[in-house]
Amino acid sequence: MLYGGAHLYKADAAAKLGKLAANAMATWGKDDDAFGALVGAGKEGSIVAARVREKLANAPLEAMCIDFEDGYGPRPDAEEDADAERAATELAKASQAPGPVVGMRIKALSTATARRAIRTLDLFVTTLAKASSAALPLGFTVTLPKVEAPNEVAALASLLDDLERENGLAPKTIGIELMVESPKSLVAKDGSVALPALVTAANGRCVAAHLGAYDLTASLGVSATEQRLDHPACDAARMLMQLSLGDGPVAVVDGATTILPLPRHKAAAGQSLDPRQAAENESDVHGAWRLHARHVRSALAMGIYQGWDLHPAQLPARYGALYAFFLGERNAMSARLRTFVDRATKATRSGQVFDDAATGQGLLNFFLRGVACGALDENDVQPTGLSLDELRSRSFAAIVEARST
Repeated sequence: MLYGGAHLYKADAAAKLGKLAANAMATWGKDDDAFGALVGAGKEGSIVAARVREKLANAPLEAMCIDFEDGYGPRPDAEEDADAERAATELAKASQAPGPVVGMRIKALSTATARRAIRTLDLFVTTLAKASSAALPLGFTVTLPKVEAPNEVAALASLLDDLERENGLAPKTIGIELMVESPKSLVAKDGSVALPALVTAANGRCVAAHLGAYDLTASLGVSATEQRLDHPACDAARMLMQLSLGDGPVAVVDGATTILPLPRHKAAAGQSLDPRQAAENESDVHGAWRLHARHVRSALAMGIYQGWDLHPAQLPARYGALYAFFLGERNAMSARLRTFVDRATKATRSGQVFDDAATGQGLLNFFLRGVACGALDENDVQPTGLSLDELRSRSFAAIVEARST
């Protein structure tokens, strides 16, 4: 998911941002081997680079968020009113063509910004519903930042109930995404894990919970020099999020890498950079890509397959790390999955119990996730011995049972 300030959003934003991402890859990722090394692709560098270019050319953005919080900042009421109505009108135009899922982030409901958040939400949804003839874009969500208590989530759910009713929208049309940015959103006063209560308060609307790494670490007293996505506090937060939400319908989403892949030098009109400046620019971009890829791979290792970005030039590193993760292990995983299915099928046919089904499901999940994100294709699945229809069943046990009969 790519966040962008609401004041900048226009109907053609996805196309423009996608072009910027593709240009970043074309400029700084020309060398397949070098790019592969940056994102951890190893021997698969050329394949990873090719698939990243294909992704950026065809569907570079999967989700966008029109941001009225940190990416927008405090502004006069008249200005935010105008931006809420304008951005909603632009989104209504954009939703008429294929593109990424788009949502919005309001300001917090737990602070002095609550009044402003409610007004922006009302103006945006009402304008969007009118401009789209009550046909909101598929997957439209509202992200609630700095959540600390269930009553804040319940208040948002109630507001959305009212807005849907007043604007002729079907109930539960609008989803809720939560920003986990403080200890109170992770651990309640009684020591229990707080997230399930927050999700319950959304009354069936919650579709995702995002880690807000920098607010979280700041609230724990971590100094600015140590605030980073791979801080131990963020690992603890991810684990709590995964343990409490990982097996349910609410997606756990990793936080953002704030070191952006932007070159420090820019050539003046009619001039070019000297070799030192060019080398420093490449070092800036490649260093940021390397860091971002490491963060993505760390999240993948924890079973977190989604994250959010702050600049389109980060997308090559995100997709590169994602594809490298799956392509680098596909051969070993294919052999293991094929063996597991054969062993489990034989055991079932003979009336015995196959006692390692959890590992089989984990192997199946690897290919499900790889295909879903575009890292793997039908040719990559073929060595497993499974058909795409079997893979889509999403159940190792169901595949074994079907083959046994």
